[in-house]
Parts: sequence; C-alpha cells; structure tokens
Amino acid sequence: MQGPLSGVRIVDLSAVVSGPMAAGILADQGADVIKVESRGGDLTRRIGLIKGDLTGLFHAINRGKRSIVLDLKQGPAREVLRDLVRSADVLVENFRPGAMQRLGFGWEAAQALSPRLIYVSISGFGQTGPCANWRVYDPVIQAVAGFADAHPDPQTQEPRLLQTLMCDKITALTAAQAITAALLERQTTATGRRIELSMLDAALAFLWPEALYNHAFLDDPPAPTMEFGARQRLWRCRDGWFALITPQDDEFAAMCRVFGRPELIADPRFANLLTRRDNADALRAELDPIAAQQELAPFVTRLAAEGVPVGHVNTKPALAGDAQVRHNGSLVDTPYPDVGRIRAPRAAARFAGEDEAALAGQRAPHLGEHSRAILAELGRVGTEADSLFASGAVG
Repeated sequence: MQGPLSGVRIVDLSAVVSGPMAAGILADQGADVIKVESRGGDLTRRIGLIKGDLTGLFHAINRGKRSIVLDLKQGPAREVLRDLVRSADVLVENFRPGAMQRLGFGWEAAQALSPRLIYVSISGFGQTGPCANWRVYDPVIQAVAGFADAHPDPQTQEPRLLQTLMCDKITALTAAQAITAALLERQTTATGRRIELSMLDAALAFLWPEALYNHAFLDDPPAPTMEFGARQRLWRCRDGWFALITPQDDEFAAMCRVFGRPELIADPRFANLLTRRDNADALRAELDPIAAQQELAPFVTRLAAEGVPVGHVNTKPALAGDAQVRHNGSLVDTPYPDVGRIRAPRAAARFAGEDEAALAGQRAPHLGEHSRAILAELGRVGTEADSLFASGAVG
C-alpha cells in the first residue's frame, strides 16, 4: 500500500536540518521529494562520519528523496527550477529572508507559476525584525529561545547548550505538520497557501508550557514555584543508571515498597506531590544508598512490575540492542551498493497496511544522482539536457 502522501510532489530547496528533515518526514509518508542542491551539496553531507558523499545524518533526514544539482546563479538552471515549481504541490526553502525574491522565486512569483502551491519559508528569527538577517544555526536559537537557560549546568547553574540539534528538529516537526494541514485545506479551497515559520517561534512554543510556567500569569501572579525538573536526577545502581519519577501517590508508595522503605509512605515530608517536591533532597538521601547497592536490570524490572514509571539509561552503543527498541523495529539498516549498510530510525508513525520493508530500503540520494531523470520528466532530454550539463547549470 502506498503512503498517505503518495502523489504529492515537494521541491525541497532547503539545506542543513530544519527544512530537509521536514521534507524527509513527508518523503517517509509517500511524497515525491526532489532535493535541489548546489554543486557543493548539502552541508550535512560533510557532518559526521563520511563515506563518499553520504553521512549518517544526511541519510536519516534525506532518505527517499531524489537529488538534482542546480546552479541557480545561471539563468538556464532557474528555468529548470521554474518547471519544477510548476509541477510541485509544495516548495520548502530556508534561505535567508529576501534571497528567494532576489532569485526570482518569492511567494508571488512562485504562486504565479503554480496557484495551488504550498510555499513554506523557514527562517531563524523570522522574515522581518531586528534579527531577521542574522545567520543562524541551532545553538543560536537554543540560546535566544531559552533552552540554554532552561537546562543549566547542575553544579554552577550556568546556562548550557544541549548536545543535539533540538531547535532544528522541533522546527522540522512543526513545518511537516503545517504542510499537511495546508494540503488538507487545499482540498477544499483549491488554492495555495504561504507558510512562514521561524526556528525561534517553533522552539519557544515547544519550550514554553512547563519551562516557562512561572511566567504565564501576568495579572497578580502567584509566587513563583520551583522550576520544572529542577530536582530531577538520574539514579545510580552498581552497574548503570536509571530514571524514575513518581508524581502520583500510588506510584510513590510502590517505589517505597520496592526500595524496602514502606515507612516513608506515611512520612509527612513526603505526604503528597508538593511536599515531596520541597523535600526531594531528603528523599534522595534516604534512597540513593539503597539504589547504589542494586543490580540495574532486576531492580528496574521490579520497579516496573509494581507500577513505578522507570527506565534504564541506554548508552549510545547499547541503544540498538535494547529489547523494546528491537521489538518495535525502531531502527532499520538500509543497504547501499557502494557504502554498505546505514542505520537510522524508521518513520515513527506507522500507517496500517504500509509496506514497511519498502520504506526501510529507501536510500538517500547521492549528489545529483537523479538530475538527468528529473530533467527528462520535465521534457528536457537529448542535446538540451546535454547542454545544461555542459554549461554547469545542472550537475
């Protein structure tokens, strides 16, 4: 069975992570995604371990796409892009504000080519405003959107960056959802839609609900309470670490019984969620020494069996061997004839009846791998195609 977005064509002019991952999610769901790259290729082809022109990062967010190389400084390449836009349902770009207009592919020009086009512009700070033209990567948005302050160093409380592209990926998820909403709307209106999305807005909306709850009430605000997660720490056993959280009274009672300290259930310091929050350090002082004497796997199993929300810490090398990850088939190994297998997560959302084996076999494109085939689809064949390659307009 085909994916739910089968028949939808996306022209992906974006680079690095936010736009490419958004289009990659839709490729996993059946869309025909044409990735337009410059001669140097996407930056993510060079981040991490490299084989040829592929990396694990590039594969994970670009599998299932087709690649064409266009030098958009040349007029003939822009003519090819115009043909692509005419054939597209969605265009995704994350150039700096104003760049698409200078190329001749701003919203108005693109809509003239395809009135039903969903046109998605992803930016760092927004299309206008005091920071609109600043260069942006994920750590910059982590800093400005509050992530660095919300995840301080446990010892110094100094702001700290997360060692992952959190804001890029949040933006990608937001963009993918917005695109599918616009495609649904188009079924009724038969007209296109412009979508503007900044990484700052996406990151702030994601972070706000619990990380900024002390800043929600504006009129006669209550006294600030403890920051969410401020007392959350991992637990250490003899041979590893686990996470545990017991916000509900029955969960707390079950934990106390497994730890062999049932008398703590009636201790007034731990009588409810709020008192447990205020006395979190005292509780850890009681229980940390007990956890430190346990073997990780059987102890976590006992906690889970009693209804305690718990999970062991997987190291990166051990993640693929986790029993639940293996049961879910969460990771798939995609074979490439030239570089061997590349491992990545499968599409997280499963659609009943979908051919998961076919999805697992989807490869990310080599740079310009499909240039000639895409030209042929646009009617540019023979000497016309040869001349585009010879001039460097197409690579």
